[in-house]
Amino acid sequence: MSSQNSRAVNSPPKLSTGAYKQLCETLREKPRKWLITGVAGFIGSNLLENLLLLDQTVIGLDNLSTGHQRNITEVISAVDPLQASRFSFVEGDIGDLTTCRSCCDGVDVVLHQAALGSVPRSIADPIATNRSNIDGFLNMLVAAKISKVSRFVYASSSSVYGDHPGLPKVESVTGRPLSPYAVTKAVNELYAGVFGLNYHLECIGLRYFNVFGRRQDPDGMYAAVIPKWVNSLLRGEAVYINGDGETSRDFCYVANAVQANLLAGCTNNPDALMQAYNVAYGEVTTLNELFTLLCDRIAAYRPLTAEASPHYRDFRPGDVRHSLADISKAQTLLGYAPTHSIREGLDEAISWYIKHLL
Repeated sequence: MSSQNSRAVNSPPKLSTGAYKQLCETLREKPRKWLITGVAGFIGSNLLENLLLLDQTVIGLDNLSTGHQRNITEVISAVDPLQASRFSFVEGDIGDLTTCRSCCDGVDVVLHQAALGSVPRSIADPIATNRSNIDGFLNMLVAAKISKVSRFVYASSSSVYGDHPGLPKVESVTGRPLSPYAVTKAVNELYAGVFGLNYHLECIGLRYFNVFGRRQDPDGMYAAVIPKWVNSLLRGEAVYINGDGETSRDFCYVANAVQANLLAGCTNNPDALMQAYNVAYGEVTTLNELFTLLCDRIAAYRPLTAEASPHYRDFRPGDVRHSLADISKAQTLLGYAPTHSIREGLDEAISWYIKHLL
């Protein structure tokens, strides 16, 4: 695949969509009650911050197995006391149906982010991945149905495209899953469809493409590539690339994912319901290009980074070779218009990591 041929297939708008701006104004005028599962995680805490800044009432559920209390603490410090008072945190597990039902009580919109992420983790422990991502997901669907939640938005994944070679990835065409994690996300979409058909629960799935940004954990063997590399470069440690570095991804800054969640949670377009959407920027970046982008930015803080070179090793089992999203469906039906390219997102993310890691 040539990056020149696929770099800007969607030509995403640079400026914030009118639909999203209007939604934010509407939410301030007519607040809703939201439940965020996985609220102490990377994406969950960014959703929390944005909703509180919009004067929403939010319940957050997290078992703190992969999320961190520090993320919630940082959010609370970023909003005013009145906004902070509208947040309630429940330390609990989506594996417990009673907890799920309690958290869904009186909620208008569920943003279901809780899951065990990481393809390698799922290969190492498929049972734990299944327990969280399928059993826990089903618990949340049942709880939302019983509580008559009006909208259920859930995190799916680009991993559902599996071994299908076509680029860009279009929602209507998927391939064979390549990992237990991918299987769980495909099953989530099937379950959501069944609950919509049988129980009239309005579900929308968001297929995230390599979301990155502030609060994404750089530590641990299952850390995502961007925070992991940033951490290594700031410490002067080796950076390892799996394969030849020409593996490519559609990296999506977290602000774009937040926008997609809120649009999906509030859309009045009946054609937008019971769908799964690509959430990405619509631009391809190879791992070699990513390494250069990171070095260029971090060199301003650590000049020796300008001389850094990556270390190459074997390809990782379960990884997809190339990934690029067609985001036209989300643009058309949800009014989605991503505001941050990978470069703009890295500028913000690295500033956050500099502040918190150095």
